[in-house]
Amino acid sequence: MKRIKVPHVLVLLFVIIIIAAISTYIVTPGEYNRVEKGDRVVVDPDSYHVVERNTAGVFDVLKSIPKGLNEVAYIVFFIFIVGGAFGVIQETGAVFAGIAAVTKKLKGKEKLVIPVVMLIFSLGGSMFGMAEETLAFVPAMVPLAIALGFDSITGVAMVLLGAGAGFAGAFMNPFTIGIAQGISELPLFSGMQYRFIVWVCITGIAIAFVYRYASKIKNNPKLSSVYEEDLKKEQEVDLTQFQKLERHHKFVLLVVLITFGLLIWGVIEQGWFITEISALFLGMGIVSGIVGKLGTDGTAEAFVKGAKNLAMAALIVGFARGILVILTQGYIIDTVLNSMAMVIQGLPGYLSALGMFLFQCLLNIIVPSGSGQAALTMPIMAPLSDLAGVSRQTAVLAYQLGDGFTNVWSPTSGYFMAGLGLAGVAWKKWAKWFLPLLGLWVLAGGILVIIAQLINYGPF
Repeated sequence: MKRIKVPHVLVLLFVIIIIAAISTYIVTPGEYNRVEKGDRVVVDPDSYHVVERNTAGVFDVLKSIPKGLNEVAYIVFFIFIVGGAFGVIQETGAVFAGIAAVTKKLKGKEKLVIPVVMLIFSLGGSMFGMAEETLAFVPAMVPLAIALGFDSITGVAMVLLGAGAGFAGAFMNPFTIGIAQGISELPLFSGMQYRFIVWVCITGIAIAFVYRYASKIKNNPKLSSVYEEDLKKEQEVDLTQFQKLERHHKFVLLVVLITFGLLIWGVIEQGWFITEISALFLGMGIVSGIVGKLGTDGTAEAFVKGAKNLAMAALIVGFARGILVILTQGYIIDTVLNSMAMVIQGLPGYLSALGMFLFQCLLNIIVPSGSGQAALTMPIMAPLSDLAGVSRQTAVLAYQLGDGFTNVWSPTSGYFMAGLGLAGVAWKKWAKWFLPLLGLWVLAGGILVIIAQLINYGPF
């Protein structure tokens, strides 16, 4: 199937900014009163009223982007610092060497390879937001899967679905949960206990699905839709492209584990927010560079490289915020909120939460960027959740799950399509194979969101 041509995400966001500006000439402007509720500012649901129109011109459209970047500067720099820190980790080769070492040890133990490898990648997706970084492993995992009696789909699934399950069901991904909770004025990484349960469910479903399929293929390889293609592929595993797990790699991995232990302690016991967490990741990057034998200059260069790789994510957050700038200045954002509130008025909170989840699933096909989708939707979903009687934590969970599931199905997801290309698996064959799992994930996600609403998933 020919890949669908979709405009660059920045182009899409700029077009939305223009549409938002046009809406200031058409849509009736209105406003809610904001009231203080504890340490938060929330919408007064009974205070909507029409106000005087304030239209946006061409120069307002252009100014909205720098204004948006300025408004979310704390998130932009958080992205740069975290990206730089993980750039250092990646440059040491510790993560790649660790996964390669585990994979080599499991060669010949076919029943253990799938759950162990997928679990490792799922942890990476959950804690590091691992996505594009997984591509380096596809050329190794595909021949490994074939050599063990499976097929190319199993090989690429261990990587993409492992990380994808972790990304969707993440319990502490700074690039999705961190940004969404920051925008929603929630304590950073709060609600981790329930999200850990979510992660276990989503990852468990993915592992069981791939394991069951791989078992069928091992019993009868001809059942594979890529059987003919796999016969032509090299069937020897070559993991020599990855470094051997050395002593300094182990030190780096230990630094990462200690960092995440401190992160959990800090956000739960000390109430750390973006500044403290940014400082923690910065320290992790510095120490990892030193113990990882990169040297001072090498550490700095790796940090810059990592930050540079996330420049796009930072810009996306700023562009998405530009939409909110236009809608807010034109008094349109509250009109949108009021209209959505009217639609869901009278519905039980769990149905409103389910609607948010399904909306995020569909939107992710158009905006396949976790940080961009958070910046685009959470400024609306957070106050909407107040109006709908849905907890803000549940709204963030609905975003998180909706953002993650279609990343490994939608042809607009760049890294995913690149992964299929490296594996030599056609999108049409993958999409057909993956569809039942997508259905299971969406069903499970809907149930988990409903449960979150019923238990008043908080803190608020």
